[in-house]
Parts: sequence; structure tokens; C-alpha cells
Amino acid sequence: MAEELPLGSPHGAEPPSVAGGRLRLFALEETAELGAAIAALIGCPVASHEERAFEDGEHKARPLEPVAGMDVYVVHGLHGGPIGSPNDKLCRLLFFIGALKDAGAARVTAVAPYLAYARKDRRTKPYDPVTIRYVAAMFEAVGTDAVVTLDVHNDAAFENAFRCRSVALTAAPLFVDRFKALADGPLSVVSPDTGGAKRADIFREALAAATGRTIGKGFLEKRRSAGVVSGDLFVGDVAGATTLIIDDLVSTGHTLARAARAVRRAGAEKVIAVVTHGLFMAGAAEALADPALDRIVVTDTVPPFRLAAGPARDKLEVLPSAPLVAEAIRRLHAGAPLIDLLVF
Repeated sequence: MAEELPLGSPHGAEPPSVAGGRLRLFALEETAELGAAIAALIGCPVASHEERAFEDGEHKARPLEPVAGMDVYVVHGLHGGPIGSPNDKLCRLLFFIGALKDAGAARVTAVAPYLAYARKDRRTKPYDPVTIRYVAAMFEAVGTDAVVTLDVHNDAAFENAFRCRSVALTAAPLFVDRFKALADGPLSVVSPDTGGAKRADIFREALAAATGRTIGKGFLEKRRSAGVVSGDLFVGDVAGATTLIIDDLVSTGHTLARAARAVRRAGAEKVIAVVTHGLFMAGAAEALADPALDRIVVTDTVPPFRLAAGPARDKLEVLPSAPLVAEAIRRLHAGAPLIDLLVF
């Protein structure tokens, strides 16, 4: 059985061989900070590369170290801003993976903590695009061997879109570490819609196992049409409880604020939003300032650069995702199981 390390443990020993080569870790420029944190945890330096922009807006990226026969991981978040668009970042990542395969890499894994275009996973109107499938086709076209991401919107759609290996990590281990020491008293985990029920259940069961406590559950009805959210039904047990509203991402914040008000009406004593990706688009600062919401906990997969100083920012707590991603990379490289990392 492969050695199991605690989440985020440094692993300074020489990694085992994969296809006759060693591990190489690259981090493209706009994800350099996260890449450095991951590298420190797995005991492997970030490999050097060059990124160059041309006058007409085109660009290139190339490795500056040998990769032939090696197991290569490229870390690059595909969220928009603060410099590049999701389109630009996706194009850079795809071209770089193609260059690595051309240079003889034995295996290339794209590590995209936030995966662009994953929310459009089905047709809701006639002739709608299913962009997650098109993105998958592009990754496969340049020779990507595996794609690792964190809390995709729809894990089943993500798995079905890719023919190469796809790993959908969940931030549940990070959130369990954060909340397992909550003071005594009732706890409840709520999904802001029925579509996120599986994600909420994974987190609730893991938190219950870590704390040895019975944890309540609940969900809200939610309908969206032309960007307008409706639905008022709440089902669950939150009376007198510290209630954790779990979701994959926060955009404008209206879904979280609406859920916070609903659980407050149902008797929740304290309400904390627990979200993997904090996009914080226009209107989020105002929505999340709602007094029904006591705290907002997100990971650093998307830096909160859009959330200006104010009441909402004062509620914000950012957890590092590097320990979880580093452990996943270490296990993928070693061929060790991922199941206890609560992958989908």
C-alpha cells in the first residue's frame, strides 16, 4: 500500500519515477504564488519557463528545463483577471501543454484550481453551447493526459466531458480542518440549491466524522431564468444552530445572501458562507454585506481582488488551497489513491 501523508505534509524525498522520469512542476505567471506554495509542500522546485508577449497580442510560453520522459504538472488558474481574461489564460495553458508534449514529456497534467467555462455544462435553451465539453476537447487535442481541478459546478458533467483522466477535488478537507474546532452547540450544513446537495452532503459527512457530532442538513429551492433567481422553499433543521452554507462559487453574492436570510428566518443562530471559488463580481460587495451573513470563508483559488474594502471584505477569510493540491499531485505522481481526499 502506498504511503499516506497528512494533508499538506512536505515530502522532501526524491519522488518515485513515472514512465522513467522525475516530477516537473511549472506554474504560469499569473498563478506563480500558488505554484510556489505547492512546490514548497511537495519538495520540488518550480521549474523555469519563459512567457513572452508579442506586439500584436499573441504570446508564447516554453519550458527552460528538460522535460523528456518526465511527469509534468502545470499549475494555472483559469479565472478572469486581474490581468488576463479566461480566454487568454486558457490559450496560454493549452499552448504550453502542447510545447511540453512536443518536448517529450511522458505525462502532462493540467492543474487548474478554477476551471473556466465549467458552469455551462448543459443546454438550457435551444442551440445552447455546452462549453465544458468543448474545453475538454481542446485539452485533449494538445495531448493533455490528465486534468485536475477543484469543485467544478457539476462533477458528473465534468467527468463525462473528458476522455483523458479527470480529477475533481473538493475543498471539503480544507473546510473540515477549518470548522472541526467550532465550539459546542448545534451545527447544520445547508446547500443553497438542490443541485449542490451532493457537495453539501460530502462536507457534512466529513465534518461529522471529524467532530463525532450529529450535524443537521438543509437545502433551498432555487430557480434561475434569464439571470433572475426565484424560489422561496427552505427545508432543513437549523433552529439555534451555527449554519454553514456550502457552495462551489460566489459570483454576485445574491444566492448566498438569499440563503442566509432563509436560514435566519428558520431560526439559525449564526450563518457562515463556505465557498470554494470567490469570484466576487459586480454587486457582490453590496449583497454580501447583508447582516444575515456573519462570515464568508473562501479558498485562494481565485484571489479576492474584486472585493473592495468594506463590510463584506471585513467578513472575508481566505484559506490556502496549496496543501490540498500539493497532496493530490504527490499522490498522482506516486500512483497512490486519492479517495480519502474526497474526490468526486
